[in-house]
Amino acid sequence: MTAGGPCIAVVDDEAPIRETLREYLELHGYRVVEAGDGPALRALVGAGEPIDLVVLDITMPGEDGLSLARFLRESTDVGIVMATAAGETVDRIVGLEMGADDYLAKPVDLRELLARIKAVLRRRGAAAGAAASGAAAEASPADEAPGLAAHQLRFGPYVVDLERRKLLDAERVEVELTAMEFDLVRAFAQNP
Repeated sequence: MTAGGPCIAVVDDEAPIRETLREYLELHGYRVVEAGDGPALRALVGAGEPIDLVVLDITMPGEDGLSLARFLRESTDVGIVMATAAGETVDRIVGLEMGADDYLAKPVDLRELLARIKAVLRRRGAAAGAAASGAAAEASPADEAPGLAAHQLRFGPYVVDLERRKLLDAERVEVELTAMEFDLVRAFAQNP
């Protein structure tokens, strides 16, 4: 186990599952804390446990994973990967809408879970870096995106022109989008 690795909280009401995930993740350099239910997770968060990502089961007695995902989104900036037997499409959609970064149906392949954890941590790390540079840029908006008008947003290598409802590539050539596609891009650009 790597003491300095990211901390993963495994939240599942089944102790054997928690233990298996803990052993596997520790083998791959993560620090792991376990919680068997909602109150245990809330206690970890309340105690200031430095958690980077939560692997969260949806179907638990008492407070369910959806409620916990909402709590985590309101009070922390951790990554959330839902791993649950509730594998119906509607369950995945609700889980993602409640704030999960990714979703896996049980039984979970440990290698796939590890890959998804790494991807979420990578994305969240990039988002944190962008937020930090964005906070520095707020002090000087002109430095944030030279050459952009107030109604334009940077979105990776693209520019979203909110006034003209257009997406421009790195060479400022318009990318053809339907109205719905533009609305999605705008939503993503405005809410990274």
